[in-house]
Amino acid sequence: MSPMKGDRIILSQRQMQRFEVMSLVEAGKITLKEAAEKIGLSYRQAKRIWKRVREAGVKGVIHGNSGNPSNHRIPKELRQKVLELSQKCYGEFNDTHFTEMLTEREKIGLSRETVRKIRRAAGMGPKRKRRGQKHRKRRERKAQEGWMVLWDGSPHPWFGPDLPPCCLMAAIDDATGGILAARFFAFEGTEGYLWLLRQIVTRYGIPISIYQDRHGSLKRNDDHWTLEEELAGRQEPTQVGQALRTLGIQPIFALSPQAKGRIERLFGTLQDRLGAELGLAKVTTLAQGNALLPAFIRRFNHRFAVAPCQAEKAWRPIPKTLDVDRAISFHYPAKVGLDNTVRLGELLLDIPPRPLGRSYAKARVEVRQLLNGSWKVYHQDRLIAKHPSTTLQEPIRAQRRNRPQAPEANSYNWVYQASAQPIHDKPSG
Repeated sequence: MSPMKGDRIILSQRQMQRFEVMSLVEAGKITLKEAAEKIGLSYRQAKRIWKRVREAGVKGVIHGNSGNPSNHRIPKELRQKVLELSQKCYGEFNDTHFTEMLTEREKIGLSRETVRKIRRAAGMGPKRKRRGQKHRKRRERKAQEGWMVLWDGSPHPWFGPDLPPCCLMAAIDDATGGILAARFFAFEGTEGYLWLLRQIVTRYGIPISIYQDRHGSLKRNDDHWTLEEELAGRQEPTQVGQALRTLGIQPIFALSPQAKGRIERLFGTLQDRLGAELGLAKVTTLAQGNALLPAFIRRFNHRFAVAPCQAEKAWRPIPKTLDVDRAISFHYPAKVGLDNTVRLGELLLDIPPRPLGRSYAKARVEVRQLLNGSWKVYHQDRLIAKHPSTTLQEPIRAQRRNRPQAPEANSYNWVYQASAQPIHDKPSG
């Protein structure tokens, strides 16, 4: 605002104070040194103001640049361009994310505060309002990478409100907060968790523990006990639980969403940032979304991951004797039929004869479906049969007791959930 309005001079509170103090100097009531102390300036600055007041009167306390545009003011054309980009391309981006996109993609270097002011002046409110949360004590991070991994799935309309929701499965390291692996799946389930586990183990090593919720893919929540489980007094773990047990990873179950706050906050951030970038790239399919993820994760980790307290890493190396594909796969105990086949629902796996032509009939075997969909059958740790790939679909566990005449594999009811449709991308084994 200009200090001149017609014949009137408009002074700020500070300017009025300076003029009153200089009036006291003019009246001889205080010295110039005392005046400098009162208005919080050096003696030299006070002397310059006193000189201007003696020459120009009350106008002397007004700075010469007052009312003029700042030399650092953003050019009107640039402000207009920022607003157009915000409205047409980056409407779903928050202020910080939008500022980053301006720097990386549009080659416009502005501070976050400048971008915020431009948006607010144009009537663009913040993307989401912050509200007070219930006080909780934050758990300290683990000191080393690989000591604890947190993973979860986030069902959400990732590709826009007009398309069916899907699930982003992700895992982070507790010590750094960096994303270790992430992928879009049609729904949260065993396949997604096994895929994450395989990515983590093959890229980094075996973690000490994994912090997780009580999703049915991670913890048995059913009341269906087999005879063997009743005799043992405990339920067998889920497919994911068996893989963790084989790898010697300790599962830690959270009792509330707040208990796994870091992974929950991650998904909140991803729904904001990743969701905006998916919309900008016009992503509509799982394949397109998964193709975008690697570059996004690299930028995300560079921006948000922190250094661990200790440089030494806790990842354990993969034992040379461990078959990772076998350990991280769908596992089904079964019994070979008299016709030398293993029946899993409508799937028949042919079992070739043993050496010297002996049959495997009635033998207990371990059936594995790998993450590439292919099947392998083991007998006493020896591979005895293979089968081509089929769709990855875990059966629903049935409330059925083993009978002497029933095959071992029939303790599973091979009726698939309606949501388990083969619309996902088939991951590599």
